[in-house]
Amino acid sequence: MTVKVPPLKCQGIKTKLVFWIKDHAILEKDGTWIEPFMGSGVVGFNVRPNRAIFSDVNPHIINFYNAIKSGEIDSSIAREYLEKEGALLQRKGEDHYYEVRERFNKKNSPLDMLFLNRACFNGVMRFNRKGEFNVPFGHKPERFAKAYITKIANQIKYITQALSQYDWKFVCSDFKTTIASASPSDFIYCDPPYAGRHVDYFNSWSEENEQELYGLLKVTPAKFILSTWHSNQYRKNEALEKYSSQFTVLTREHFYHVGASEKNRNPMLEAIVLNYNPMIPVKMDSEKQLALFENFKEGYVVLSSPRK
Repeated sequence: MTVKVPPLKCQGIKTKLVFWIKDHAILEKDGTWIEPFMGSGVVGFNVRPNRAIFSDVNPHIINFYNAIKSGEIDSSIAREYLEKEGALLQRKGEDHYYEVRERFNKKNSPLDMLFLNRACFNGVMRFNRKGEFNVPFGHKPERFAKAYITKIANQIKYITQALSQYDWKFVCSDFKTTIASASPSDFIYCDPPYAGRHVDYFNSWSEENEQELYGLLKVTPAKFILSTWHSNQYRKNEALEKYSSQFTVLTREHFYHVGASEKNRNPMLEAIVLNYNPMIPVKMDSEKQLALFENFKEGYVVLSSPRK
Protein backbone atom coordinates (compact mmCIF):
# COMPACT_ATOMS: atom_id res chain seq x y z
CA MET A 1 0.00 0.00 0.00
CA THR A 2 1.34 3.42 -0.94
CA VAL A 3 0.62 6.81 0.61
CA LYS A 4 -1.73 9.01 -1.39
CA VAL A 5 0.02 12.36 -1.68
CA PRO A 6 -2.24 15.47 -1.60
CA PRO A 7 -2.29 18.05 -4.41
CA LEU A 8 -1.02 20.89 -2.16
CA LYS A 9 2.47 20.65 -0.70
CA CYS A 10 3.24 22.01 2.77
CA GLN A 11 6.33 22.24 4.95
CA GLY A 12 6.72 19.30 7.31
CA ILE A 13 4.36 17.01 5.41
CA LYS A 14 4.11 13.65 7.23
CA THR A 15 4.13 11.41 4.15
CA LYS A 16 6.76 9.03 5.55
CA LEU A 17 4.97 8.75 8.90
CA VAL A 18 1.39 8.24 7.70
CA PHE A 19 1.12 4.51 8.36
CA TRP A 20 2.88 4.73 11.72
CA ILE A 21 0.37 7.35 12.86
CA LYS A 22 -2.55 5.50 11.27
CA ASP A 23 -1.62 2.23 13.02
CA HIS A 24 -1.88 3.89 16.44
CA ALA A 25 -5.04 5.95 15.88
CA ILE A 26 -8.25 4.72 17.54
CA LEU A 27 -11.39 6.23 15.99
CA GLU A 28 -14.78 5.03 17.15
CA LYS A 29 -17.32 4.04 14.51
CA ASP A 30 -19.53 7.07 15.06
CA GLY A 31 -16.72 9.50 15.83
CA THR A 32 -15.26 12.36 13.81
CA TRP A 33 -11.63 12.63 12.77
CA ILE A 34 -10.49 16.16 13.67
CA GLU A 35 -7.37 17.93 12.40
CA PRO A 36 -6.84 21.38 13.99
CA PHE A 37 -3.69 21.88 11.85
CA MET A 38 -4.70 20.50 8.48
CA GLY A 39 -1.69 21.62 6.45
CA SER A 40 -1.40 19.11 3.61
CA GLY A 41 -4.05 16.81 5.13
CA VAL A 42 -1.96 13.78 4.16
CA VAL A 43 -2.67 11.77 7.33
CA GLY A 44 -6.45 12.19 7.34
CA PHE A 45 -6.64 11.72 3.56
CA ASN A 46 -4.99 8.31 3.98
CA VAL A 47 -6.91 7.29 7.11
CA ARG A 48 -10.13 7.94 5.14
CA PRO A 49 -12.53 8.37 8.09
CA ASN A 50 -16.28 8.40 7.46
CA ARG A 51 -16.54 11.84 9.06
CA ALA A 52 -13.80 14.43 9.35
CA ILE A 53 -13.20 18.09 10.12
CA PHE A 54 -10.06 19.43 8.47
CA SER A 55 -9.32 22.82 10.01
CA ASP A 56 -6.58 25.36 9.40
CA VAL A 57 -6.07 29.08 9.96
CA ASN A 58 -4.73 29.41 6.42
CA PRO A 59 -7.83 30.32 4.35
CA HIS A 60 -6.16 29.45 1.04
CA ILE A 61 -5.74 25.78 1.96
CA ILE A 62 -9.37 25.59 3.07
CA ASN A 63 -10.60 27.46 -0.02
CA PHE A 64 -8.73 25.07 -2.29
CA TYR A 65 -10.31 21.94 -0.82
CA ASN A 66 -13.75 23.52 -0.61
CA ALA A 67 -13.39 24.34 -4.32
CA ILE A 68 -12.84 20.62 -4.97
CA LYS A 69 -15.80 19.76 -2.75
CA SER A 70 -18.10 22.18 -4.59
CA GLY A 71 -16.95 21.00 -8.04
CA GLU A 72 -15.30 24.32 -8.89
CA ILE A 73 -12.09 22.30 -9.27
CA ASP A 74 -11.82 18.74 -10.55
CA SER A 75 -9.07 16.80 -12.27
CA SER A 76 -10.09 17.92 -15.77
CA ILE A 77 -10.37 21.60 -14.83
CA ALA A 78 -7.00 21.48 -13.05
CA ARG A 79 -5.36 19.72 -16.01
CA GLU A 80 -6.62 22.30 -18.51
CA TYR A 81 -5.55 25.17 -16.24
CA LEU A 82 -2.06 23.78 -15.59
CA GLU A 83 -1.49 23.01 -19.28
CA LYS A 84 -2.32 26.62 -20.15
CA GLU A 85 -0.35 28.26 -17.33
CA GLY A 86 2.51 25.77 -17.69
CA ALA A 87 2.92 26.67 -21.36
CA LEU A 88 3.01 30.37 -20.47
CA LEU A 89 5.56 29.67 -17.74
CA GLN A 90 7.78 27.78 -20.16
CA ARG A 91 7.59 30.60 -22.68
CA LYS A 92 7.87 33.62 -20.35
CA GLY A 93 9.78 32.14 -17.40
CA GLU A 94 9.79 33.88 -14.06
CA ASP A 95 7.88 36.88 -15.41
CA HIS A 96 4.79 34.72 -15.73
CA TYR A 97 5.27 33.24 -12.26
CA TYR A 98 5.26 36.72 -10.73
CA GLU A 99 2.23 37.72 -12.82
CA VAL A 100 0.30 34.76 -11.37
CA ARG A 101 1.54 35.57 -7.87
CA GLU A 102 0.32 39.16 -8.18
CA ARG A 103 -3.00 37.95 -9.57
CA PHE A 104 -3.42 35.47 -6.72
CA ASN A 105 -2.70 38.10 -4.09
CA LYS A 106 -5.50 40.24 -5.56
CA LYS A 107 -8.13 37.57 -6.32
CA ASN A 108 -7.10 34.49 -4.24
CA SER A 109 -8.00 31.97 -6.95
CA PRO A 110 -7.55 28.40 -5.63
CA LEU A 111 -6.20 27.31 -9.04
CA ASP A 112 -3.58 30.05 -8.89
CA MET A 113 -2.74 28.78 -5.39
CA LEU A 114 -2.11 25.33 -6.87
CA PHE A 115 0.12 26.78 -9.61
CA LEU A 116 2.19 28.84 -7.16
CA ASN A 117 2.50 25.95 -4.74
CA ARG A 118 3.98 23.76 -7.47
CA ALA A 119 6.09 26.39 -9.26
CA CYS A 120 7.57 28.26 -6.30
CA PHE A 121 10.92 27.66 -4.64
CA ASN A 122 11.04 24.27 -2.89
CA GLY A 123 7.26 23.93 -2.67
CA VAL A 124 7.20 26.30 0.29
CA MET A 125 3.88 27.80 1.38
CA ARG A 126 4.59 31.16 2.99
CA PHE A 127 2.69 34.41 3.39
CA ASN A 128 3.69 37.85 4.64
CA ARG A 129 1.94 39.90 7.34
CA LYS A 130 -0.49 41.26 4.77
CA GLY A 131 -1.54 37.69 3.96
CA GLU A 132 0.18 37.78 0.57
CA PHE A 133 1.97 34.78 -0.92
CA ASN A 134 5.62 35.83 -1.09
CA VAL A 135 7.67 32.77 -2.07
CA PRO A 136 10.03 33.40 -5.02
CA PHE A 137 10.08 31.48 -8.31
CA GLY A 138 11.52 27.95 -8.23
CA HIS A 139 13.65 28.50 -11.39
CA LYS A 140 12.01 25.66 -13.33
CA PRO A 141 10.13 27.15 -16.30
CA GLU A 142 9.56 23.63 -17.67
CA ARG A 143 7.96 22.58 -14.37
CA PHE A 144 4.58 21.53 -15.74
CA ALA A 145 5.51 18.65 -18.00
CA LYS A 146 2.69 16.38 -19.15
CA ALA A 147 3.51 13.63 -16.64
CA TYR A 148 3.70 16.13 -13.77
CA ILE A 149 0.30 17.60 -14.64
CA THR A 150 -1.17 14.10 -14.80
CA LYS A 151 0.24 13.36 -11.36
CA ILE A 152 -1.41 16.47 -9.87
CA ALA A 153 -4.69 15.77 -11.69
CA ASN A 154 -4.75 12.24 -10.24
CA GLN A 155 -4.14 13.63 -6.74
CA ILE A 156 -7.16 15.90 -7.15
CA LYS A 157 -9.19 12.98 -8.52
CA TYR A 158 -8.42 10.99 -5.36
CA ILE A 159 -9.77 13.80 -3.16
CA THR A 160 -12.85 14.20 -5.38
CA GLN A 161 -13.64 10.49 -5.11
CA ALA A 162 -13.13 10.49 -1.34
CA LEU A 163 -15.47 13.47 -0.95
CA SER A 164 -18.17 11.55 -2.83
CA GLN A 165 -17.91 8.72 -0.26
CA TYR A 166 -17.25 10.47 3.03
CA ASP A 167 -18.55 13.40 5.06
CA TRP A 168 -15.48 15.64 5.13
CA LYS A 169 -15.64 19.31 6.08
CA PHE A 170 -12.96 21.95 5.52
CA VAL A 171 -13.11 24.80 8.01
CA CYS A 172 -11.01 27.92 8.48
CA SER A 173 -10.59 28.10 12.25
CA ASP A 174 -7.93 28.33 14.95
CA PHE A 175 -6.80 25.24 16.86
CA LYS A 176 -8.41 26.34 20.14
CA THR A 177 -11.91 26.48 18.66
CA THR A 178 -11.44 23.22 16.77
CA ILE A 179 -10.11 21.19 19.72
CA ALA A 180 -12.78 22.58 22.05
CA SER A 181 -15.48 21.17 19.74
CA ALA A 182 -14.35 17.53 20.14
CA SER A 183 -16.57 14.95 21.87
CA PRO A 184 -15.56 11.68 23.63
CA SER A 185 -16.19 9.63 20.47
CA ASP A 186 -13.99 11.86 18.29
CA PHE A 187 -10.29 11.52 17.49
CA ILE A 188 -7.94 14.51 17.23
CA TYR A 189 -4.80 14.41 15.12
CA CYS A 190 -2.49 17.38 15.77
CA ASP A 191 0.45 18.32 13.60
CA PRO A 192 1.31 21.78 14.95
CA PRO A 193 4.15 23.95 13.65
CA TYR A 194 7.46 23.23 15.33
CA ALA A 195 8.30 25.79 18.00
CA GLY A 196 11.42 27.76 17.19
CA ARG A 197 11.23 27.09 13.45
CA HIS A 198 10.39 29.71 10.81
CA VAL A 199 6.73 29.43 9.80
CA ASP A 200 4.47 31.51 7.60
CA TYR A 201 2.27 34.35 8.81
CA PHE A 202 -0.89 32.24 9.05
CA ASN A 203 0.87 29.55 11.06
CA SER A 204 3.08 31.61 13.35
CA TRP A 205 3.76 29.58 16.46
CA SER A 206 5.05 30.61 19.88
CA GLU A 207 5.86 29.12 23.27
CA GLU A 208 2.50 30.45 24.47
CA ASN A 209 0.72 28.59 21.64
CA GLU A 210 2.54 25.40 22.56
CA GLN A 211 1.45 25.74 26.18
CA GLU A 212 -2.16 26.45 25.16
CA LEU A 213 -2.21 23.43 22.86
CA TYR A 214 -1.03 20.97 25.51
CA GLY A 215 -3.43 22.54 28.00
CA LEU A 216 -6.37 21.90 25.68
CA LEU A 217 -5.22 18.36 24.94
CA LYS A 218 -4.91 17.67 28.65
CA VAL A 219 -8.65 18.27 29.19
CA THR A 220 -10.16 17.10 25.89
CA PRO A 221 -12.60 14.18 26.24
CA ALA A 222 -11.40 12.82 22.87
CA LYS A 223 -8.43 10.58 22.18
CA PHE A 224 -5.60 12.29 20.35
CA ILE A 225 -2.26 11.87 18.63
CA LEU A 226 0.14 14.79 18.32
CA SER A 227 3.08 14.37 15.94
CA THR A 228 6.31 16.27 16.48
CA TRP A 229 10.05 15.78 16.53
CA HIS A 230 11.86 14.29 19.51
CA SER A 231 15.56 14.93 18.84
CA ASN A 232 18.37 14.89 16.33
CA GLN A 233 22.14 14.72 16.68
CA TYR A 234 22.29 18.39 17.62
CA ARG A 235 19.43 19.05 20.01
CA LYS A 236 16.24 17.85 21.71
CA ASN A 237 12.71 19.15 21.47
CA GLU A 238 12.47 21.14 24.70
CA ALA A 239 8.71 21.70 24.31
CA LEU A 240 8.13 17.94 24.16
CA GLU A 241 10.10 17.39 27.35
CA LYS A 242 8.33 20.27 29.05
CA TYR A 243 4.69 19.54 28.23
CA SER A 244 4.26 15.83 27.48
CA SER A 245 5.15 14.34 30.87
CA GLN A 246 1.64 13.04 31.55
CA PHE A 247 1.13 11.43 28.15
CA THR A 248 2.43 8.40 26.27
CA VAL A 249 5.25 9.15 23.83
CA LEU A 250 6.30 6.81 21.01
CA THR A 251 9.42 7.46 18.99
CA ARG A 252 10.65 6.33 15.60
CA GLU A 253 13.89 7.08 13.82
CA HIS A 254 14.08 7.98 10.18
CA PHE A 255 16.70 9.60 7.99
CA TYR A 256 16.53 12.81 6.05
CA HIS A 257 18.89 14.09 3.36
CA VAL A 258 20.43 17.56 3.25
CA GLY A 259 22.80 16.88 0.38
CA ALA A 260 23.84 14.41 -2.30
CA SER A 261 26.51 12.54 -0.34
CA GLU A 262 26.00 9.68 2.12
CA LYS A 263 27.63 11.68 4.93
CA ASN A 264 24.70 14.10 4.77
CA ARG A 265 22.19 11.36 5.59
CA ASN A 266 21.21 12.39 9.11
CA PRO A 267 18.99 10.61 11.65
CA MET A 268 15.93 12.30 13.13
CA LEU A 269 13.91 10.85 15.97
CA GLU A 270 10.23 11.57 15.37
CA ALA A 271 7.64 11.35 18.15
CA ILE A 272 3.93 10.92 18.55
CA VAL A 273 2.18 11.90 21.78
CA LEU A 274 -0.98 10.04 22.85
CA ASN A 275 -3.41 10.30 25.77
CA TYR A 276 -4.00 6.54 25.80
CA ASN A 277 -1.99 3.33 25.73
CA PRO A 278 -1.86 1.89 22.20
CA MET A 279 -2.90 -1.73 21.94
CA ILE A 280 -0.94 -4.66 20.47
CA PRO A 281 -3.04 -6.99 18.29
CA VAL A 282 -3.96 -10.19 20.17
CA LYS A 283 -5.18 -12.40 17.30
CA MET A 284 -1.80 -14.00 16.62
CA ASP A 285 0.23 -16.79 18.16
CA SER A 286 2.36 -16.11 21.24
CA GLU A 287 5.66 -16.15 19.32
CA LYS A 288 4.46 -13.42 16.95
CA GLN A 289 3.05 -11.41 19.86
CA LEU A 290 6.41 -11.55 21.62
CA ALA A 291 8.33 -10.53 18.49
CA LEU A 292 5.93 -7.65 17.88
CA PHE A 293 6.21 -6.46 21.46
CA GLU A 294 10.01 -6.56 21.40
CA ASN A 295 10.06 -4.44 18.24
CA PHE A 296 7.33 -2.16 19.52
CA LYS A 297 8.83 -1.35 22.89
CA GLU A 298 12.10 -0.15 21.35
CA GLY A 299 10.28 3.02 20.38
CA TYR A 300 7.80 3.06 23.23
CA VAL A 301 8.41 5.40 26.11
CA VAL A 302 5.79 5.98 28.82
CA LEU A 303 6.75 9.18 30.56
CA SER A 304 3.95 8.72 33.09
CA SER A 305 0.58 6.96 33.33
CA PRO A 306 -1.65 8.29 30.54
CA ARG A 307 -5.40 8.39 30.55
CA LYS A 308 -7.04 5.19 29.31
